[in-house]
Amino acid sequence: RQSERKSMYRGYAEQLIKDDKAYIAFDTHEELEEMRTRLTEARVVNPQYNSITRMTMKNSLTLPKEEVEQLMASGAPYVIRLKVPKKEEIRLNDIVRSWVKVLSTDIDDKILMKSDGMPSYHLANVVDDHLMGITHVIRGEEWLPSAPCHVLLYKYLGWEETMPQFAHLPLILKPNGEGKLSKRAADQLGFPVFPLSWNDSESGETSEGFKEKGYLSDALLNFLAFLGWNPGTEQEIFSLEELVEAFSLERINKSGAKFDIEKLKWFNQQYIKNADGDILANALLEQCRQANLDCNLDKAQKVADLFKERIQFPNQLLEKSFFLFKEPIKYDEQVLSKKWTPEIALLLKELATKVSEMTDFTGDHLKHSLVELAETKGLGLGKVMQPLRLALTGEGNGPELVDVIDFLGKDECVKRLRKEIH
Repeated sequence: RQSERKSMYRGYAEQLIKDDKAYIAFDTHEELEEMRTRLTEARVVNPQYNSITRMTMKNSLTLPKEEVEQLMASGAPYVIRLKVPKKEEIRLNDIVRSWVKVLSTDIDDKILMKSDGMPSYHLANVVDDHLMGITHVIRGEEWLPSAPCHVLLYKYLGWEETMPQFAHLPLILKPNGEGKLSKRAADQLGFPVFPLSWNDSESGETSEGFKEKGYLSDALLNFLAFLGWNPGTEQEIFSLEELVEAFSLERINKSGAKFDIEKLKWFNQQYIKNADGDILANALLEQCRQANLDCNLDKAQKVADLFKERIQFPNQLLEKSFFLFKEPIKYDEQVLSKKWTPEIALLLKELATKVSEMTDFTGDHLKHSLVELAETKGLGLGKVMQPLRLALTGEGNGPELVDVIDFLGKDECVKRLRKEIH
């Protein structure tokens, strides 16, 4: 914790003061505001505490040494600021953006130690990374303006040779590309921004996570890798091992990346199609348990196989396959109005009788019997197959009908074919 390491950070800050790379500033809030107002009135575009304005302010560079010591002894609040050089070009070879060059006159004298004795991010970040032997600093592009300050700190502390490589990543934008993605924007658009659901203890607000929404971790990882990066090929589906092999910071784009939630759904669907059968089966078992429906692992695996190419999320399995567990009470209105006739209803009741007499029942046998009956009445297969699906499932389309029939079994099929549909 930084609060437990304050004395260590102060040691580095005092070393910078000793080396004339930092200084003590006693300016009050009112004095800082007065300086900014004065510069604004003088039409200075970016009023800041820098190599020019510091000489008009109340600090150890402008005050006599005795006064500085007296102020510190009296307990006057002060900060320690970085002494940015005048008219010097600061260079940074960023992995994503190549050479970044900034004039020191455009940089303000950042605060290194606050008046409460705590280090600022700038000092703590550099010191901690150096002590941990960090080799690469990968962060959002909003930190790029601060990078020259960090470069100076590495140089002034004598760590220039071991300074980490920087990679400033492009922003993740809203799906329409207009502005940075935020939690509020994601909430409005109906998708999460956190991996897992969590509760904010202060506000009491609960945020749903990608896991709870039904996204598979591998699909999310694959999608995230493509935000601002591409492999240079047409391949989109990557295993973790393939991403490790293909990924490089050098191929990251400079421009912001749209968070296309529809693309993430597509990735999720692709991974579901190839998911381990037990993952989907266990998800369905839990859904059945919550709905008080009888289901075992074998049955759940069969349902998962039937529907894995028709869902985007595992939590859609029961919703899509509900007719396999309970006979339909609602029927597709469009199919009912266009394809259902008294003649068809009578045909399916005859089919129910034939099926009830079968000793060797399969989906193929039922379909063959339907074809035979339809031919005797001069009806083509196209006119009877969708009504058959409607009677058995209540839906106008779905998985291969023969597979559905095999799953339902003879008695359930007969029962549904004999049911009156209006």
